[in-house]
Amino acid sequence: MNISIYNKRAIVGGLIATCIIGLGTFLLGNLSGYEAKQLIESSLSGVNTFFNTVVLASATILALLLTLLSVSSGSNSKLKEEHYRYVLKIARLVTIIFISSITSFLLLNLPVTESNDVPNNWYAYIYYISIGLASIHCGGIIAVVLMLYNTISNIIKIVGLKDKDHPLSSIDAEEIEN
Repeated sequence: MNISIYNKRAIVGGLIATCIIGLGTFLLGNLSGYEAKQLIESSLSGVNTFFNTVVLASATILALLLTLLSVSSGSNSKLKEEHYRYVLKIARLVTIIFISSITSFLLLNLPVTESNDVPNNWYAYIYYISIGLASIHCGGIIAVVLMLYNTISNIIKIVGLKDKDHPLSSIDAEEIEN
């Protein structure tokens, strides 16, 4: 699998964020069922707000990718096919994050703490799963933002600063002759 330096940086940034958030959660130690139930009740509103924010951000990013494509194709500078493939990767990742955030949000809104049928020892698992999902989505959205930063900086260099030597800049045969 061929991963560009830009994707590697974005993935590493997302993984670092995921690990930091996950590590902070696991530093709480081993929880009993009752403690986990209390933590679920106190953290659920924040986790739900987070997933709402991720859904909104990913939907906005998808819409803004259309503007990015408009700027890319409407410029006088020529961009290689690789640029558009990179934008497609961003769109794919954002769509995955969007769908999984909505699904996670809906699953975490089930009234688990209100049910008497849930065994007490399950609450610790539910708590760790909810925080794990949040940390994975946080890392994912950070990776997307880093990928967008790379894409925007490349467009600025090629379109705005007229960098003809950029690896994503495509120079026509006519331009070479002139």
